[in-house]
Amino acid sequence: MASVVLSEAEKLYIVHGVQEDLRVDGRGCEDYRCAEVETDVVSNTSGSARVKLGETDVLVGIKAEMGTPKLEKPDEGYLEFFVDCSSNSPELEGRGGEELGTDIANTLYRVFSCENSVDLKSLCINPKEHCWVLYVDVLLLECGGNIFDAISIAVKAALFNTRIPKVRVLEDEEGTKEIELSDDPYDCIRLNVDEVPCIVTLSKIGYRHVVDATLQEEACSLASLLISVTSKGAITSMKKVGKGSLDPESIFEMMETGQRVGKSLHIALQKILDEEESLGTSRPKVGFLG
Repeated sequence: MASVVLSEAEKLYIVHGVQEDLRVDGRGCEDYRCAEVETDVVSNTSGSARVKLGETDVLVGIKAEMGTPKLEKPDEGYLEFFVDCSSNSPELEGRGGEELGTDIANTLYRVFSCENSVDLKSLCINPKEHCWVLYVDVLLLECGGNIFDAISIAVKAALFNTRIPKVRVLEDEEGTKEIELSDDPYDCIRLNVDEVPCIVTLSKIGYRHVVDATLQEEACSLASLLISVTSKGAITSMKKVGKGSLDPESIFEMMETGQRVGKSLHIALQKILDEEESLGTSRPKVGFLG
């Protein structure tokens, strides 16, 4: 993962500031940086979103393709995740970027393994034979700290933007089934993202923990807790990262903070997505030139 080198004096300055609930950029311990969210930024996808969280920049594209349901779940579609970090910095080219990408993809699989996160049954076309497979491609354009949160926000925004063509299964006299796709771009299926979790990363710095850590703050943290939280504040998964340890009391405090901050994050994100949706095709697109 991208990192910065700090002197002992700089680390001490950051740690002492966190203890007083005053971070280097003026935020409190539970404050996120300003986030920019834009959907429908890639034309040849079923859904896409770009999220800038401070210096962290993430692009997500979702492609819906027909596939065969998995044997253990014959009446459901499924999601596949691929994460590319190589464009971010020279230190993430090659094996380093591949390992980070695999780690992020595995985390996303774990977050979306919760049954209610996405209605996978709505992706089934014909049980045991045909279903929609959503290929979620994540591109980390720039890393400025807290990449897991930014990626989870971008994935939820892209799923909200995803439009899947409606299909009809036609059967002839011989029992042969044919699939007919609708030609109307507005005749499509939209996914319900109300239960899609977002990741809240809490980094332990000194005796306190912060959300949305910058690269400098991550360099001062020995342990972090990744918590996936739904819009109702339910925790669906947790993962501890870093070389340091966390005592049980700290974990419970971080879980409470994660639930509280996660609910606020979902409300703010949904408000932005609804506002953008209400503008329709008339909204100005910023894209990569803004």
